[in-house]
Amino acid sequence: MLPLAQALHRRGHAVTIVAPPVHNPTDGGTHRSYDGVIVIHTATPPLSGLPAALWHTIALWQQTRRLRPDVIHLFKPKGFGGLAVLARGRVPLVVDCDDWEGPGGWNDLLPYPRPAKLLFAWQERDLPRRADAVTVVSHTLETLVWAMGVPPQRVFYLPNGAVPNEPLPPRPTERPTIVLYTRFWELDVAEVATVLATIHHARPTARLLLIGKGERGEEQRLLAQAAAEGWLTMVDYRGWQEPTAIPSLLAEADVALAPISDTLINRARGMAKLVELLAAGLPIVASDVGTARDYLAPDAGILVPPGNPNALAAAVINLLDDATARTKLRTAALAAAHRLRWDNLALIAETAYRQTGLSIKSNAMV
Repeated sequence: MLPLAQALHRRGHAVTIVAPPVHNPTDGGTHRSYDGVIVIHTATPPLSGLPAALWHTIALWQQTRRLRPDVIHLFKPKGFGGLAVLARGRVPLVVDCDDWEGPGGWNDLLPYPRPAKLLFAWQERDLPRRADAVTVVSHTLETLVWAMGVPPQRVFYLPNGAVPNEPLPPRPTERPTIVLYTRFWELDVAEVATVLATIHHARPTARLLLIGKGERGEEQRLLAQAAAEGWLTMVDYRGWQEPTAIPSLLAEADVALAPISDTLINRARGMAKLVELLAAGLPIVASDVGTARDYLAPDAGILVPPGNPNALAAAVINLLDDATARTKLRTAALAAAHRLRWDNLALIAETAYRQTGLSIKSNAMV
C-alpha cells in the first residue's frame, strides 16, 4: 500500500492509509506522515477475540467516514476492512486482490477458526463483485476474478512494484555466492535441498547466502538436511533481517535462486521478493510459476520448469561459470525493475479509479 500511495501522492493526490494495529498494537491511535502519505492506525481494542474484531471493523468504518474520501481502495478483500466497506454508502470502491485465500489457498494452510475461513472465502468472492473496479497482482487472480462474474473491463493487472533506489554495487567475495531470499512458503524444502546438494557437489567452493525464516521452522529442516548430507559448509544462514539490511546482503550475491512450487497460492501471489531481486540487479534463476514469468520473461532472468531441481541446479552452475551472462542478466534485471517502478504502476491505479466514474483531480482522496 505505502509505496503505491506515495507514488500517487507524487502525482498530486491526497492519500490516506487507514489500518487496524493488529500486528503492532503499540501503534494504535497514531497518525504519521510518510513522504506525504498519512498513515492512521485505529485505536487498539481493550478486548480480544470477537469483540476485538467488531472493534476493528467499526473503527475502520468510522475513520473512513470522517475522511470523506472520493474513492476507497481496499487492499485484500478479507477481514475487518472487507466488513467495514459494506457500510461505505455511495463512495466508489476499488478492491485489490494480492493472494488467493479460499479453497486451495491460504485458508488451507493457516490455522484460522472455521468461521473465519468461511468468512474469508465469502468475502473473496463477494467483494470483487460489489466493487466498481478490481486490481489484481497476478494474471491467475485476474482469471479467477473474471470467473466470479466481474467484467474484464473492471479488472486491472497491478503487479508488485520496485522501490526506485539505486542498487548497491556488487561486493566481491572470496567464494561464488548464491542468495536464497525466502519466507519458505513458496518452496519445497526437499526440492531445494536437492538443488543445493547438486550445486555443492559440482562447485564445492560455492556459498549459499540464506536470508529468511519460515513460519513452521522450515529453515531448520533445511539446515538439518544439509548437515546430514554433508553440504552444510556452503550455507551462510542469516535468518530474518530488517528491510534496511537486505540491499547490502544482496550485493554480496552473484546469482539469486528462486525455487517456486507450482501451487494455486504461488500462481496467484505477487512474489514481491522477486521484484526486490530485480531491483538489486541480480541474475535470477527461478521456477516458471505465476508472476515469475511476468517479471523475468523474456530476458530478465532464467526460467526453468517447476518441480525440476536438476534444471535449477544446472542453470545456477552455468551462471556461476559465466561472468558475461551474469553481466547481461544484471542489466536486463535493472531494466525490468525500472518498468515496475511504482510511479509507472500508479498510472494503472488511476485508470482503475476512473473506472469508478471518478474524475481524477489533484485533490482526490484515496
